[in-house]
Amino acid sequence: MMRFDILTLFPKMFSSPFDEGILKRAQKKGLIDIGIHNIRDFALDKHHTTDDYPYGGGQGMVMKAEPIIRSIEKVKSPKNDSKVILMTPQGRRLDQGCTIRMSKLRHLIIVCGRYEGVDERVRKYVDDEISIGDYIISGGELAAMVLVDAVSRMIPGVLGNSESIDDESFCNFLLEYPQYTRPREHKGLNVPEELLSGNHQRINNWRHFQSLKRTLERRPDLLEETELSSKDIRILSEIKEELDISKKC
Repeated sequence: MMRFDILTLFPKMFSSPFDEGILKRAQKKGLIDIGIHNIRDFALDKHHTTDDYPYGGGQGMVMKAEPIIRSIEKVKSPKNDSKVILMTPQGRRLDQGCTIRMSKLRHLIIVCGRYEGVDERVRKYVDDEISIGDYIISGGELAAMVLVDAVSRMIPGVLGNSESIDDESFCNFLLEYPQYTRPREHKGLNVPEELLSGNHQRINNWRHFQSLKRTLERRPDLLEETELSSKDIRILSEIKEELDISKKC
């Protein structure tokens, strides 16, 4: 079982996302366990103060060090197998490789930043800093939900079908191929004949071609991360020529 402990100023934000769908089933199966902890409970004063003005002046408030550090120390495993993650826009960007590595851990402690950030001394107690993208949101809570969901999906048994993981976007550094379902025709838009052929090799070839094409069109940077066969390189070259011709037209 994997344990997630989330440290936050807004614990009620997590009730609905973690009580629905895949994460709810994973908890019922005993594959993951999620604990939500209010950082205010670890404040040192009677008013449960968790933020203060920054030294040196400046806009906004900063999360105080003591409540966060006390909460980390409280939930850390005595087995010393806990990994502490700070959700912050300053962290390294979350990707599929990162979620796969984290899914092999036993215990993740996730600190949700807020306001103008956390007291720098908190970082002495943090093992890694993660961002979900190059943009700013109101706090680390939504980012923590994304992290828990993404990591949980990589844990064996959570999805119930390991093949669905292998086919998803980013698992092999290629975007997923287009998907279709019934009806076969809708307002003049038809399902590709390859998918109706019943020929599994033909279907697999079509899907791989479409993954390469979609990745080249939308996320060419991902192609630098994956090992391409000589056949893939030839296919990509043909796709590039086709795209160049269509642009000229």
